[in-house]
Amino acid sequence: MPKLQALIFDVDGTLADTERDGHRVAFNRAFQEAGLDWNWTVELYGKLLEVTGGKERIKFYLDRFRTDFKHPPNLPEMIANLHAAKTRHYTQLLAEGAIPLRPGVRRLLESARAEGVRLAIATTTTPANVTALLEHALAPDSLSWFEVIAAGDIVPAKKPAPDIYFYAMEKMGVRPEECMAFEDSYNGLLAAKAAGLPTIITTNDYTHDHDFADALLVLDSFGDLGMPFQVLQGDVGWTTYLDLDLIRQLHQRAIRSSSVA
Repeated sequence: MPKLQALIFDVDGTLADTERDGHRVAFNRAFQEAGLDWNWTVELYGKLLEVTGGKERIKFYLDRFRTDFKHPPNLPEMIANLHAAKTRHYTQLLAEGAIPLRPGVRRLLESARAEGVRLAIATTTTPANVTALLEHALAPDSLSWFEVIAAGDIVPAKKPAPDIYFYAMEKMGVRPEECMAFEDSYNGLLAAKAAGLPTIITTNDYTHDHDFADALLVLDSFGDLGMPFQVLQGDVGWTTYLDLDLIRQLHQRAIRSSSVA
C-alpha cells in the first residue's frame, strides 16, 4: 500500500486567512492609487472569489459588476498594472504583521519537516505573494521548507483545473496516492480531486458553505493545543487538532477506499 510522502498546500485561505483582510484591502488600495472609484466590499469580494486568479478576478468584476466602465484599448495592460500594484500593497500588509498564519499551520509544517515529510505549495496566487506570506508570517527561511512552490501563471489553466497539482507532483516525482492536499474552497477541492489527490479542507468565512462532499475531512481550522478544531465532516475519533498521525490515518483510509472501488 502506498505510503504518505508529501503534503501539498494551497495558500490563500488555507495557510492564512488572507482574502478578506489581505487581498481585498490590497486591491482597494491599488484601485484608489490608480484614481478608480472601485471598492470591493466584504460581501462583493465573496462573489468575486468564484473566480480564481487576481487578474481574472478584476476582469470578472468589470464584466459582471461594472458594465458602465469604458474599457481602455490597453485593458490587459491596465489590469496587469493594477494587479502588480495590488501585490505591492499586499506585501506591505504582510510586512506590517496584519495577516498571521491560521491556527495549527506552523505546528503542522514544523512537525512535517522534523519527520521528513516532503512539503509543496500549489496555488493560484503569485509567487511574490507566496514569498511575502511565508517570509513574514512563518520564517525568513521558510521558502526552503518547501521542495516545490507551484504558483501563479506557471501553468496556463488555474484552479479548478488540476494543472498546478500535476506540475507540483511532476517536479517532486511523486504519485497522487503518495500525497495529501490541503484546500479551503470548492474550486480548490475540484482541482485536487481532478489530480487524484485525497484532500483535507479547512474552511473560512468565505467558504464555510461550499460543497465539500468529496473531501476526506472538513474542519474549521487545523486546530492547535488549547484551540481545538471543529469537525464539519468526517471522523477523527478523539483528536482535537490535525497532526501527522491523523493525516496518515486518513491517507491510508483513502487508499483502502480507492482500492476497494
